[in-house]
Amino acid sequence: MGGRGLGEKKKEKKKKKEKKKKKKKKKKKKKKKKKKKKKKEKKKEKEKKKKKENKKKKEKEIEKEQKREENKNKRERADREEGVREGEVEGRRKAGG
Repeated sequence: MGGRGLGEKKKEKKKKKEKKKKKKKKKKKKKKKKKKKKKKEKKKEKEKKKKKENKKKKEKEIEKEQKREENKNKRERADREEGVREGEVEGRRKAGG
């Protein structure tokens, strides 16, 4: 009868050890999951940042293009007006002369 008690203790110890092992494994799994989640979130943030930067770059490029167009139009208008002025002077000369 006394020998049976010892065996029970050993079995209980084994059970406890296995339980501990399972708990450890579960904890490790949870940690891994958390790490994965964090990595995913970081990646998402990076993507968001990249998109934002690209959007800003595009907007800047569009603004530059618009300014170029405006300057071109201003130059053309100035040239036309200058031509008209010269034409007016010539026209007056012809009319006066």
